[in-house]
Amino acid sequence: MNQNNRKAFTMLELIFVIVVIGILSAVAIPKFAANRDSAVISKAKTTVAAVRNAVATERQKRILKGDFTPITGLSQNAANIFDTFSPDSDDNAAGRASGGRVLEYPVSSCATLGKSDSCWTMNGTNYSYVLPASMGNVDFSLNGGRFDCVIQDANCMLLTQ
Repeated sequence: MNQNNRKAFTMLELIFVIVVIGILSAVAIPKFAANRDSAVISKAKTTVAAVRNAVATERQKRILKGDFTPITGLSQNAANIFDTFSPDSDDNAAGRASGGRVLEYPVSSCATLGKSDSCWTMNGTNYSYVLPASMGNVDFSLNGGRFDCVIQDANCMLLTQ
């Protein structure tokens, strides 16, 4: 039989390719998992920074118009977190020109997303971010017009530094 007419791979060539793909995937998959967690934490850090900025801006808007009503809430329902500020002294919240919105696109809660990690929950004026990979929670509260961690620990530093 002529060797030039052969049109298939040998078993040895196929096994070699499968072994190389296995080695590459064994190296790459853990790297992708670590990058996913980093991306999720970066998104949470951005959300915290945006909420803090929105609270400071709303507080200044109220002061400039002579309204010293404290901001007591950042959500009107548990499905969407960071959707609407608490009303000011004129009972304006959603009716203002700015819409009284905390974030342009509110964040869906853990219950709405059907997730147990990498999401936000709300209990009254307390907000909690559930970190990925069972790293714990970071609890925030709205006090005195500031959105701060309840406990200053390593997880708090992870989202605020």
